[in-house]
Amino acid sequence: MAAGLIGRIALALQPGPKGIRGPSPGLLAKEIAALPALFAGRQPRMDIAPAAHPATVLLVPGFLTGPGLLRPLRRALKAAGHGCAEWGQGINLGLDQRNLDGLVARMAQLAERDGRPPALVGWSLGGLFAREAARRAPAHAARVITMGSPFSGNRHANNAWRLYHLVAGHDVDHPPGIANLAAKPPVRTLAIWSGRDGVVCPQSAAGQPGERDASVEVGCAHMHMPLDAATIRAVLAELDRSADRG
Repeated sequence: MAAGLIGRIALALQPGPKGIRGPSPGLLAKEIAALPALFAGRQPRMDIAPAAHPATVLLVPGFLTGPGLLRPLRRALKAAGHGCAEWGQGINLGLDQRNLDGLVARMAQLAERDGRPPALVGWSLGGLFAREAARRAPAHAARVITMGSPFSGNRHANNAWRLYHLVAGHDVDHPPGIANLAAKPPVRTLAIWSGRDGVVCPQSAAGQPGERDASVEVGCAHMHMPLDAATIRAVLAELDRSADRG
């Protein structure tokens, strides 16, 4: 136990790549200020139209969070007529084979129950889970929507990588069993990103052509994405697209 902790601390304290930085300290400070609203689950004021294509939406939480912090998004999805499902893995403590296997099994369970695959919506690290799970089981994923997920570029271009090393116990560049986080899943993939993100570099969350099918910019903090009206509208609009996998 002690050796494991020492190893994690050493991993967290290792120097990052030269020239690679996360968002500015000012933006990071705004993320801290955004936390009370996130934990309060504040619901945005917005009109929600009935879904054109009601679906089952599998929600994957961000790093060090659980399904509870996604409740504003979940309420909006349900108000539109979508069904919502939790990922079933509890608190997200980092990419590992056990949780990925559990998510893939959850997708298969929902697909069998509903007779159609669920759409996957992942916030931050949850989006990396969603993309990888859809790559492994594309028949059980209708589409993937990521919100502030650092799938592109250098994995150190964020302000959480040291904390990730400490908690997960592996390098962000080498998650167990995953060769290329930027590789696009063989289903339609939308990346939602924000220029005001104080945790993840916007370019990492927006991705490059070929790494996702489309991207949408919003204007909120990283910690506000599950309760930001523009982000929720982008999720709802994507779910209203044709059911073609594209």
